[in-house]
Amino acid sequence: MKSEKGRCSYQNPDGWRCDQPCGESGLCYWHDPAVDKSNDNVKQQVEEWAAAGKPLDGFQLARTNLVDLNLVNRGNKVGYSCRNVDFYRADLSEAHFFGLDLRGSSLMKCKLVCANLHCAQLNDCNLLGADLARARLENIHWGRALKQEREAKLAAKVGDRHKASSLCQEAEEVCRNIRKQCEKQGLFETAGEFFQKEMRFRRYQMPLFSLRRIVSKIVDVFCGYGESPARVVLFSIFLILACAIAYFLLDTTSSNPVYAGVEGWQFYAFEFFNAVYFSVVTFTTLGYGDISPVGIARFIAAFEAFLGSFTMALFVVVFVKKMTR
Repeated sequence: MKSEKGRCSYQNPDGWRCDQPCGESGLCYWHDPAVDKSNDNVKQQVEEWAAAGKPLDGFQLARTNLVDLNLVNRGNKVGYSCRNVDFYRADLSEAHFFGLDLRGSSLMKCKLVCANLHCAQLNDCNLLGADLARARLENIHWGRALKQEREAKLAAKVGDRHKASSLCQEAEEVCRNIRKQCEKQGLFETAGEFFQKEMRFRRYQMPLFSLRRIVSKIVDVFCGYGESPARVVLFSIFLILACAIAYFLLDTTSSNPVYAGVEGWQFYAFEFFNAVYFSVVTFTTLGYGDISPVGIARFIAAFEAFLGSFTMALFVVVFVKKMTR
């Protein structure tokens, strides 16, 4: 967009236009990425700009010294708008970013030691290499997908697998960094979510049909890499019902009738419920012996018993891991 009457040409997504005088680039001091601010003391000016009610969107603050920067919008539930800001390698130690809207900003390799990011919006932020040591990370809005994740999907769509793999590697690093910091702060729920993402991004870097990738996918579906007891339960229910249908179709229970004088649809209903009962008994390895498999159903029962014992043990491990954090 062209500047008007010597004013900055920057316009944010909401239509707000910067009213600062521009240079030869058509952008002002704050929005021009070519202006080196690394040696300038801009902390107070940034705070005053935000306090005046003007958005900080699009600010170019790479390599700046912003230690103890206070951008808390006191007395207001909505934080200041600080979208698409470039904080590359900026020193944001002990910064106060409570509730700050940082969507789309670059926090790449910036220093956020002891910074307060409580309730901040970090959707689509670039957090690669950010130092989050002792930063407050409670109730952060991380967004559905990381910036690298979204870009990796776009690269995969156009067939650029090398770029997609490289972006997945970056996303894995971001997730690992966040996960470690959350674990140190006792934010185990968030740490678990980012651990799952970390493992998925690692899987995406593997050859498409490799054994490692297939095994990793199975573990993800089966138990969410040990972070989802619900998945183990759902798999157990699916296995029990699938085997019950197999027993029903193979007439496993009809060779051992436990009811008499029942005909028509009621007979088949009882047969199916018996098959479910037998499947549960087999899955849990109880083995009462009142119903026995015949023919090929014996192999299905053996397979179900093996998976059942393994699944129950896995559920205990995953559940205890989840509950004892």
